[in-house]
Amino acid sequence: MRLLLTSGGVTNPSIRRALVDLLGKPIEESTALCIPTAMYGHPWLGPGAKAWEFAAGREPGNPMVSLGWKSVGLLELTALPSLPDERWMPQVRDADALLVSGGDAIYLHHWLRESRMLDLLDDLDDTVWVGMSAGSMVMAPRIGQEFVGWQSPLGDRGLGVVDFAICPHLAVGDRPGTAMEVAEKWASKIDVPAHVMDDDTAIVVDGARVEVVSEGVWHRLSD
Repeated sequence: MRLLLTSGGVTNPSIRRALVDLLGKPIEESTALCIPTAMYGHPWLGPGAKAWEFAAGREPGNPMVSLGWKSVGLLELTALPSLPDERWMPQVRDADALLVSGGDAIYLHHWLRESRMLDLLDDLDDTVWVGMSAGSMVMAPRIGQEFVGWQSPLGDRGLGVVDFAICPHLAVGDRPGTAMEVAEKWASKIDVPAHVMDDDTAIVVDGARVEVVSEGVWHRLSD
């Protein structure tokens, strides 16, 4: 699987170009499934209007679903345990991209396991995982207690698909977000390299290639 790990979505031309490069074809010729599950576990987001905005491509300032895809479907992880595999797994395998919303990374981790979606990830060699915030953080070995809301027996563990952690939404100038001193405190407790990035930054992971794509501000901490 190829990864585009964003803080705030596909927010600028550089991140969009990175997405097209990972897809290997224009967005307009690519199919996607959006996964809003992480939003349900976050007290500020969903369920409710925010989850609908994401799935409907009405994400103000955080475009993912509204990028001009050939088609976009909805994949709700909490529903999958009640369905036979043949009802949904072929759709996942056929999608060019999975658009994974922000929200609560621990809640997302839980439902990736419970839904059996996690069992598919190793087989999706040509699929692009486009994560936003929690949808990116879940790929790390650890999330960090500062970002734990929903409680899990796994603590703050992530999937460990990548070997670094992510702190999203770095506050730059007068933008709201995570203050640098908060990010540094978080990084000091993470026993893996950590990337702190604003919403104009993303990380590309394609095989052995790990590349930061940014028109904003980012820092690598805890090397």
